Amino acid sequence: MIESARGYEQEAPELLERYERMSFEEGHGPSIVALIPPPRISVLDIGAGTGRDAAWFARRGDAVTAIEPTRAMREGAMKLHPEPNIIWIDDGLPDLASVRGRTFDLVWMSAVWMHFDAAERARMMPTIAALIAPAGALMMSLRHGPVPEGRRMFEVSADETTALAAAEGLACVRADHVESHYAPGVFWDRLWFSR
Repeated sequence: MIESARGYEQEAPELLERYERMSFEEGHGPSIVALIPPPRISVLDIGAGTGRDAAWFARRGDAVTAIEPTRAMREGAMKLHPEPNIIWIDDGLPDLASVRGRTFDLVWMSAVWMHFDAAERARMMPTIAALIAPAGALMMSLRHGPVPEGRRMFEVSADETTALAAAEGLACVRADHVESHYAPGVFWDRLWFSR
């Protein structure tokens, strides 16, 4: 197990049920959903969790590569979402060795970035940027607030993330700061970057 995924293996049964209660649209908001290109695009979902987002794209007809390092989450997601156009891969940041050399129309990172410290994030942004096709996009959501017990999370800001992305030729075209309706004291930054 990679260090950034600490806590998820043990909590997988509960998380697979809880995370699936919220729809894709509720989870990401209308302003982000409106930026998603029409189908059929190639999507890389890094830290795919329960597979809810991967399945949303797959149902549109998109070709989805879903990366999830936590075995219990990945196997549970595959049972919940058996769509044939999702390829599930046991991999994770910082290396993403399984997809090096490939590019995608959309790289999707929901609730992943805060699992890494500032030095790790700086090292990883070039790896992520290299996965984005020439006319592609990157969506990142950043969690702020109390850290659940047993998890590895760090403070992260939209400004820092935008600066790291800009250094790789990615422009932030949408930034939303929203309060969670499901977890008191938790806020999210939803960021959309285009090359």
